Amino acid sequence: MGLPIDSMSMEQALQHLQRARTTRQKCFFSTPNLNFLITSYKKPNFRESVCMSDLSLADGMPLVWISKLLKIPIRERVSGSDLFDGLRRQTESLWRIFFFGGPQGAAQAACLSIGSNKAGMLPTGFIYPGFGSIEDMSRDDLISCINQSKPDMVVVSLGAAKGQDWICRNHSQIDAPVIGHLGAVVNFVAGTVRRAPLWMQRTGLEWVWRAKEEGVLVRRYFDDGLAFLGLLATRVAPLMLHQACNQPQVRDFGNASLRWVDEKNHTQHIELTGAWNANNLQPIRNAFTTAENACVSLVLNMANVHSIDSAFLGLLLLLDQSMSGRHLTLRLINTPKPIRNYLKLSNVLHLNLA
Repeated sequence: MGLPIDSMSMEQALQHLQRARTTRQKCFFSTPNLNFLITSYKKPNFRESVCMSDLSLADGMPLVWISKLLKIPIRERVSGSDLFDGLRRQTESLWRIFFFGGPQGAAQAACLSIGSNKAGMLPTGFIYPGFGSIEDMSRDDLISCINQSKPDMVVVSLGAAKGQDWICRNHSQIDAPVIGHLGAVVNFVAGTVRRAPLWMQRTGLEWVWRAKEEGVLVRRYFDDGLAFLGLLATRVAPLMLHQACNQPQVRDFGNASLRWVDEKNHTQHIELTGAWNANNLQPIRNAFTTAENACVSLVLNMANVHSIDSAFLGLLLLLDQSMSGRHLTLRLINTPKPIRNYLKLSNVLHLNLA
C-alpha cells in the first residue's frame, strides 16, 4: 500500500536496535500503523519519512491483516510499545533514554518511573517543547540539550506527522544512535494512560481500549476506520484479484535476468527480464548498491518483466528515496500494463514511470 515494511520478528527488531547502540550506527526507526497508512495517502512527505527510516516495523493489526490478504510475509505485529518494553527488560546494560515531547508533565513522570525501576534503562532527561512549529522545536539549544545528556535512544512524541518531520529534520544532528517516534509510550511509561489487556492487543482491539482511555482519539479512529474500509474496497480487494489473475509461471522466475545496457549523461540503464520476487532479488540488490555507490541516476527497462512482488516494490521505494535525497533520479520505462496496474493499486505511482 505504498509503505516499506521490514519483515522481522520482535526479537529480531530488538537485536537490530541493540546492534545499532553497540556500533553507534544511526538507526531512525518508524512504527507504521493504520493512521500512518492513511496519512501517507494524504501527505507524500509523511510517506517519504517512512521510506527514509532505517527500520520500519508493522505497529498495527490492520497492516498485518492486509499483509495476510496480499500474501506479504509480515510475520507479526511489532508495536513500538512492546519494543520499548523489550528494551526495558534486557539486562546486558542500561539503555540511556531521552524523552522529547508528550503531554505536559508526562515525560518527567516517565523519567521518574524509569528511574525508580532501574531495570534495563536509565533516563537522561526530557524536554517538553510545547506546541510550536518544527522550526521552533529544532533550535540549537534544544538539540544541544539532548546531545549533552548522551542518550542511546531519543523517544519522540509529537503526533505522528509532526514527530516524523522533526526526526527527518534533526536526526543527523542528534548524536544518539537510535531515534524513533513512539507517541503512546511516554503516557504508558508515565502511568497517565493504561495499556489495553494483552488479549485486546493480540486481537486487534487495542484501539477500543485506547478510545476509552483517551477520548480525543475517538474521532481519529472513526475517520481511520472509514478510510480503512475504503482502502479494502478500492485497493486491497482489486489487488488480490490482480494477483490471482496474473500469477507468473515457474519458468518466468527461472529466466529472470538483469543486464547492464549503457551509461549516458551520468545515467545508467538496466534491462530486466522475467519475474522477480523475494527469492531471486539478490542481483537487483547488488545492482542498486552499485548504482548508489557510483552516484548515477538509474533507468530500469521493464519491457520484458512478467511479474514483480512486494519485496521488489519495497526495494524500488527505498532506492527512489535514497536517490532523490542526492538529487538523482530513478525511472521505469516500457512498463507493461499489468505491472503498471500493480503499481497503481499498491499506491506507488509516484515512482517515475514512462
